[in-house]
Amino acid sequence: MSDDPINMGWHPTDAQLDWVAQGSIGFRLGSKGTLTSRTIMLEELTVLLRSAAPQARRADYRSLIVDHNCLGKRTLATRRISDQRLSELYALDPDVLLFHLMQQLWLAGESGRPLLALLLAMARDPLLRLTAPPILRLSPGEELGRQALTDALNRGTGSRFNEAVLDKIVRNAAASWTQSGHLQGRSRKTRIAVKPTPAVVTFALILGYALAARGVVLFGTLWSNVLDASRDELIQLATDAKRLGYLDLKVSGGVVEVSLSRLLNEEERRLIHGTD
Repeated sequence: MSDDPINMGWHPTDAQLDWVAQGSIGFRLGSKGTLTSRTIMLEELTVLLRSAAPQARRADYRSLIVDHNCLGKRTLATRRISDQRLSELYALDPDVLLFHLMQQLWLAGESGRPLLALLLAMARDPLLRLTAPPILRLSPGEELGRQALTDALNRGTGSRFNEAVLDKIVRNAAASWTQSGHLQGRSRKTRIAVKPTPAVVTFALILGYALAARGVVLFGTLWSNVLDASRDELIQLATDAKRLGYLDLKVSGGVVEVSLSRLLNEEERRLIHGTD
């Protein structure tokens, strides 16, 4: 896992990485990912969550996609593939902690949804995570070069993909980062800065917390870096999140304490604190 940017900012133990990769939390590790065939599918996710009842289970999401064709796919095979790919990216199961929490924060408003989708997709797609550093290194207005993504993917996967597959991953990655708001343009994509909301910052902190980051370190993880905001800006947004009832935050003399107990039930608190 040394080449996976999931470790950016601090170094979880192997036991902690194994823990968060369990289905009940929702991270996925390794060198395989949905990016080989799809983008983060933001439009499809948005339609699906709008169509689903608040208490929908995994079987309900599958039925909406496959049986009721809520995504408007032309064939049954395409519906089934869409269900598979969306479940790879997002789990679509309230028993999976990260999806359950993202689903709650999704209701905070439309402006944060592209970043919420990106963060969860990054947690579940190792290939998407590998493309994060080249994107984050770009300054606003700077053009994305294909080679930077190609090199990052080759380093992270040991060059296991042939040229055709690698080209598709790169195209899907660029499109995904465009959907999230980090890039703009069609054939030539340039970097733009995203604007996170308090709900988005809360989810980024949850992802870092699940990987055993604590205190001020939470504001310098890969998940927080994706939000294009300084540590002070993120702490201010976390203060706003506290007022909205998403988390508890104490800042005093350079010491930062974050508690996520407001969003978690007793079983979820036990699960996420198992990474301590």
